[in-house]
Amino acid sequence: MRRRDFIGTVLGAAAAIASPAAAQQKLSQSDAGYQDTPKDNHACGECTLFQPPNACKVVDGDISPRGWCKLFEESPE
Repeated sequence: MRRRDFIGTVLGAAAAIASPAAAQQKLSQSDAGYQDTPKDNHACGECTLFQPPNACKVVDGDISPRGWCKLFEESPE
């Protein structure tokens, strides 16, 4: 199973069984493996989950556009 499919399944299941407030809870930066530097030329600013200027749809806290985490999803182009 691709990581993108797995994340979608997990998030969808959580939203279906949780209250609206709980469904909006994000992962901690530690749980997501967040680092404030890019990895292998991939950076948060290029991720489909990134929300400019410094947020993420699934990871909590300030997110650098030059950062990276294990949930990185490259935009299809």
